[in-house]
Amino acid sequence: MIRLAGMTSIFPDLTLEEGLAALSRHGYQGLEARVEWKHRSGIEASLTAAQRAEVRRKVEDAGLTVCAVATSVRAAEGDPEARAKHMRDLDGYIDLAADLGAQYVRTFGGPRPRDRELKYVVDYVVEAYSSVLDHAADRSVVVLMETHDDWSHSSEVAAVVERVNHPNLKVLWDIMHPQRMMEKPAETFGVIGHLTRHLHAHDGVYPEGGTRMEMRPLGEGVFDHATPLRLLDEAGFDGFFSVEVIHAPGSDHDAEGVLRQYSEAFRRIMGP
Repeated sequence: MIRLAGMTSIFPDLTLEEGLAALSRHGYQGLEARVEWKHRSGIEASLTAAQRAEVRRKVEDAGLTVCAVATSVRAAEGDPEARAKHMRDLDGYIDLAADLGAQYVRTFGGPRPRDRELKYVVDYVVEAYSSVLDHAADRSVVVLMETHDDWSHSSEVAAVVERVNHPNLKVLWDIMHPQRMMEKPAETFGVIGHLTRHLHAHDGVYPEGGTRMEMRPLGEGVFDHATPLRLLDEAGFDGFFSVEVIHAPGSDHDAEGVLRQYSEAFRRIMGP
């Protein structure tokens, strides 16, 4: 069953209680916590054990679950010392996720060296992920590599995950980014559908001149979300379609409108 979740980046200026109430009003079942961005909801690795337990209690009392912790960890970081810090951070986020009852931690590949063959880079990323997966297994948390940035081609993410071949490393299919690389959703599904455990949703259009993407309401952009949802649903996917619309703290934005529109569009796609 595909369920609907929202990331705290939709409502960066709301308290945890306010965010949970907004999600509940619009029929969301999951909360994805974006760490490192100082959202007012306050979910960060610095929380004490008691604070983590309180967050989990509030989420569960609202009838929701923390479905994932979204991080900025980059496994392809070229500097070995910086990469080691990313992996230490990831160990901490695995603990945070476990304490919150979240099954998944989102990571990026990140920018990759342009002076190396892809096979070398894949080996390097495999080494990074392999260093944390025993800990992830001990905490019953699955690390996710997202189709994002220099790893937007699904085949390259699949190469890493299949090489690692560990049940605690799977794929986060950001529906937009492989399509930006000119992949058709059915092609992406054929490559990573069986590895996918979580989804990110955001729609947009290409502006005149092909500069930075402009975001749009779900269904009003150029990215096909219906086909991935249909294919995954038919395959028995049991996970979250998580809305990742990013608003900067203190900016002028309509969090309530985004939550409402994505919920309505998701339910139209999925049907009764």
